[in-house]
Amino acid sequence: MTEVNKVDDEPGKYRQLLVALIANIATISLGTMIGWQSPIIPQLQTENPPVGVRPMTDEEASWVIGITCISAAFTSLTVGTIANKFGRKVTGCLMSLPLCGCWLFTIFATEHVHLYIARFFSGISGGMVLFLVPMYVSEIASDGIRGMLGSLLVFILNGGILLAYVIGTILSYRSFAIAMLILPLFYIASFVFVPETPVYLIRRNRIDEATRSLMWFRGGHVPTVEREILRLKQEINVSEQTIKLSDLFRDRATIKGLFITLGLFAGQQMAGIFIMISYTETIFKMSGSSLSPNDSAIIVGAIQVFGSYLSTILVERAGRRPLLLTSCLGMGICHYTIGVFCYLKTLQYDVSQFSWISILALSIFMISYGLGMGPGPYIVSSEILNRDVSNVVITMGIFTAWGMAFVIVKLFPTIVDLLETKGQPRQLILDRLNGISNVLDKTKYVSSNDIKTIPKPELI
Repeated sequence: MTEVNKVDDEPGKYRQLLVALIANIATISLGTMIGWQSPIIPQLQTENPPVGVRPMTDEEASWVIGITCISAAFTSLTVGTIANKFGRKVTGCLMSLPLCGCWLFTIFATEHVHLYIARFFSGISGGMVLFLVPMYVSEIASDGIRGMLGSLLVFILNGGILLAYVIGTILSYRSFAIAMLILPLFYIASFVFVPETPVYLIRRNRIDEATRSLMWFRGGHVPTVEREILRLKQEINVSEQTIKLSDLFRDRATIKGLFITLGLFAGQQMAGIFIMISYTETIFKMSGSSLSPNDSAIIVGAIQVFGSYLSTILVERAGRRPLLLTSCLGMGICHYTIGVFCYLKTLQYDVSQFSWISILALSIFMISYGLGMGPGPYIVSSEILNRDVSNVVITMGIFTAWGMAFVIVKLFPTIVDLLETKGQPRQLILDRLNGISNVLDKTKYVSSNDIKTIPKPELI
């Protein structure tokens, strides 16, 4: 039987899809919070910003983004404990609070510190959404469609980012935030009616409720429900044992799963995706694109959604490994292309007729990310890890991803500033660098007192 036929034969697949979409309303809300940064931060750095009495500096802007990463990282360490204690459904309902809090502080912000608080709430939302939604979906999904439903996370997250790019060009600062507040309100109004996952109910020894939940998710298909209840009981009996740090290194399979998970989550952010999303308009300004930064960001956002849509189609057909390898190769080539293009522009070469290259490269980057490294870490980690250690390891992976994102976000403005040539002609830059080189040559075998008498070259 082909993979397509297996998916078609899954009992209750439409109910599972419906509930997965409801859970992912929180994901699209998170996407708008992440996408908010690209169109709004340039507004905050204008002479008449919508918040505050002066333009926001690059350092302050990096903290607006970085605070999201910090709070998300530490939230990811606690959300698993909350979900295990109070249930996936209750935790999912609580998730609406920081989602709403972010937009409320954004709406009523009058100073930069209010935006820091808003982004703190967005980070809590990120830590909860990117942990709880994959957990909830994986625990309700049949084996044959788990990969497809899991890949919806990145597809819908990218849809939220695109929505923010579009709305950011249409609405004012506060109108944008008011419109986005509708999403978490709609989410809580819908999610409150979904069933609890059978996995959590069995963990709490509520077998009858677990059976009813699974009957609903499997469309009343009794043989499937009986088989899954038996399997879940066996798996959960094993996973109920207290996990020690040494259990993560108990055998080669677990060690391999640990390093694959941490490597995938770290690689996801080391690829630069959070920078690409948060500074999309800034990157296009740096590259000298002939299109406006807003239009370029929308084009790239739409292509990013297309790439993640391809992933939902191919994930059960092409396999995880080929998609991940293709994704990494594509992103690497695009990074190299954008880097060479910006370097030539920095050296004052005329690259105006090739400005389309930056849009093309960033678009292919987004497609490549959506194909593999976007959904890949969540899907692969849930499949290669034993259920008794999966929550701990995935928590470590998500913490690693957000921590890596913070480091990269904070380094980005600094690196850009270090590479800034301040509009000096290429020949002048090379002459200055040559002057520094000559000074270094003259200091060879010279005492420290004599070095002080050597004329210093003028710096840019």
